[in-house]
Amino acid sequence: MSQLAELRTLIARHARNSGLGSLMPGLSMSADASRTEPLARIYEPIFGIVAQGAKRTMVADRMFDYRPGHYLVVSVDLPVTCQVTQASARAPFLGVGLTLKPDLIASVMLESESARPSLHPQPILVSEASGDLLEPVVRLVRLLDHPRDIPFLRPMIEREIVWRLLGDEQGGTIRRLGVADSTLSRIGRATRWIREHYAEPFRVQDLARHVAMSPTSLHRHFRAATAMSPLQYLKRIRLHEARTRMMTKGEDVANVGFSVGYESPSQFSREYARAFGAPPSRDAAKLRSALEPNPRGI
Repeated sequence: MSQLAELRTLIARHARNSGLGSLMPGLSMSADASRTEPLARIYEPIFGIVAQGAKRTMVADRMFDYRPGHYLVVSVDLPVTCQVTQASARAPFLGVGLTLKPDLIASVMLESESARPSLHPQPILVSEASGDLLEPVVRLVRLLDHPRDIPFLRPMIEREIVWRLLGDEQGGTIRRLGVADSTLSRIGRATRWIREHYAEPFRVQDLARHVAMSPTSLHRHFRAATAMSPLQYLKRIRLHEARTRMMTKGEDVANVGFSVGYESPSQFSREYARAFGAPPSRDAAKLRSALEPNPRGI
């Protein structure tokens, strides 16, 4: 059985396992039997591989399509719009993701004396996975069939995956995740700060001070790492949170707008419609009727 074929079999068997998060924290899977509507999400730093079907992820004005055998790396917390573009009941979309851990990356880099980080990290990159990378991914997912082996074997396999990523064409961006004082790490702290304080009044100067950068430098590097300015990123986070609240809780539009940091209901509705293609109430009703819960995954 080929590596991708075995990976498809493993994902199909385990994707609906409600105990996956406790068995293998940081490992996620997706299994969709049909195309999906564009869905706003926030990707944390993650590495993921598509085993079957196809998916599209949009960041600001950039579009990334990935198919079987392609892997994706997200380098910072990133608000995106994602959509399964190829899936059917007979051949569902299948994907697996693994959270990227800066401390693990740093450890592998120290032991291997890995090369310098990339000077121009990208928010999302898509590449074709080599057999050397697919092989440890298959072994990692295979551990779900042998839970007793997970505590002992997972750390070694995960280190191997990081080692393969460091040696691949996206290695430069992966390395920056492992360098605590790198520009990408500072931008990562900035995105996390925005996610934790999105409903509060926002000043770029305060954010720059928090990550020890000048406002000009922060703006330049933030856009390079996320394809957005800090203010555009904040708006995306606010709108994403608002959409989630209205879809899952059915809250009043005006109250939701105020709760995520908007002072004007009209401005909230206008920016929401511009981002998602319909006014808040109509969009939330459409999503509630059309979408089933989707497991977290790449």
